[in-house]
Formats: sequence, structure tokens, C-alpha cells
Amino acid sequence: MKAKEFLRQKVAFLASVVEIAISVLVLAAIFITGFRVVAELSGILTDPDASNAFNTFLGHAFNLVIGVEFIKMMAKHTPGSAIEVLLFAIARQMIVEHTTPFENFLTVVTIAGLFAIRKFLFVPSFGSHTPDGRELNDEKISK
Repeated sequence: MKAKEFLRQKVAFLASVVEIAISVLVLAAIFITGFRVVAELSGILTDPDASNAFNTFLGHAFNLVIGVEFIKMMAKHTPGSAIEVLLFAIARQMIVEHTTPFENFLTVVTIAGLFAIRKFLFVPSFGSHTPDGRELNDEKISK
């Protein structure tokens, strides 16, 4: 049994290392893309079709924000950070893409559902609070 627990700990540790490595790669991509998005800003001034250039710029900016939220989600491991990533991704789809009125309606309903989940079903930290909201200390959690 002891070998099994040891292997589980090592696998969990390796998974954490891989997760951190992926986060670092995504962060590097965000920095590289961020510089390109700033360069696109000057293109808006010179482009005769500025609204199309702005739409492209907005899409890339939203992608950067979603990437940052994704890294925060991987670092925090909280349901709230996962909900934030979903909110940004869904909002990006509605704002940047040209969708039908029905798709817009579904997007608004989905965002409202995520806000409802956040307001009424959201538990700040699973297992670390008593039913009446008091925080448990580490000794009580481990029992």
C-alpha cells in the first residue's frame, strides 16, 4: 500500500510540473502575441477599412485576455477562475464573431446561466468550510 501512495504522489507531482510548463509556454505565447497586437494598433490608423481592422484587433485582444485568465485558472484551481475563463470565451464569441440573433440569444442565456451558477451554486472552496460558512483549519480537513 505504501508503494501505491508513493506512486500516486509522484504522478501528481509530475502532473503539476507539466501543468506549470504548459502555463509558462502559454505565458510566453501571450507575451509574443501581445507585442504583435500592439503593432496591429498602428495598422488601424493606416487601414482604409478601419472597422475591419478594429474587429481583428479586438479578437486578438480578447484572445490575450482569455489566455491570461486560462493561466490564472491553472494556477488557482478554483471553480471561480474556471467560470471566468468561460465567461470571457463566450463573451468573445458574441462580440467579435458575426452571429445570428438566435446565437446572440443563446449566448446571453449562457452568460446569465454562468452568473446564476456563480451567485447561487458557487462554493468558494470545496471541503474547507463548514455548512454554516466557518472555515476549517488544516487539522480538521485532514481527518
